[in-house]
Amino acid sequence: MNSLRHAFGFLTILPVASADESPSSWARAWFPLVGLSLGAALVGLDAAIREGLPAIVVGALLVAALLTLTRALHMDGFLDCCDGLFGGFTREDRLRILRDSHVGAFAVIGGAALIVTKWSLLASTPDAARIGLLLVFPCLSRFGMLATMAVFPYVRKQGLGSSFQECGHWWQIGFGLVTAALAAGLFLGPGGLVLFGAVTIVALGVGRWMSSKLGGMTGDTYGAVNELGEVSVLILGVALAPVLPELFDAPFW
Repeated sequence: MNSLRHAFGFLTILPVASADESPSSWARAWFPLVGLSLGAALVGLDAAIREGLPAIVVGALLVAALLTLTRALHMDGFLDCCDGLFGGFTREDRLRILRDSHVGAFAVIGGAALIVTKWSLLASTPDAARIGLLLVFPCLSRFGMLATMAVFPYVRKQGLGSSFQECGHWWQIGFGLVTAALAAGLFLGPGGLVLFGAVTIVALGVGRWMSSKLGGMTGDTYGAVNELGEVSVLILGVALAPVLPELFDAPFW
């Protein structure tokens, strides 16, 4: 189960993998399961604090918890992509900016907008689908990241995400797909499958646009795909659950 340990060690703050160990492509099959575990942690935190705190504070604490549990790994990639994709005029400029450790104006604006959006969505998630959405949205977004790994090439010879492309197989994508689809259906009912389809479309659309700008994907773009996937699932879930509650009749409950 080294691949599962590597997946948790890479995507979360848990010290389950050695710092000098490079995760293999096999680890990517577990990405949605890692996301589901993160969702379970958010559900536990939500249950512990929701009765005693205003919704706006709960939303802020959930965002902070997710950033902490993931070491802000995906947020960092999103910030770099904001600077690189919007601050560069050529492919070479964009790739160079992505490697720059400094934070520019595009990153500050994009990061603030993302956090405020996610904060407001987590504060206003409807009760009828709240547990299911908290469980599933990190899982589905990480499947979106996995989907872009399967479809688009990796642009660098070496990089943070290159190890996930070496010796990659379609069974890894299939395993992640089944994990994400089952979680969506069990915890959110038919509505969860709608969200699963939506996040896949968003991820592939964003991945195509990024690849056209960079010539392929990088570790930073995978992080950005994950962040945009999380927001997409939450937006659609918050919008649909109150008006179509029958879609979110989850058989698991």
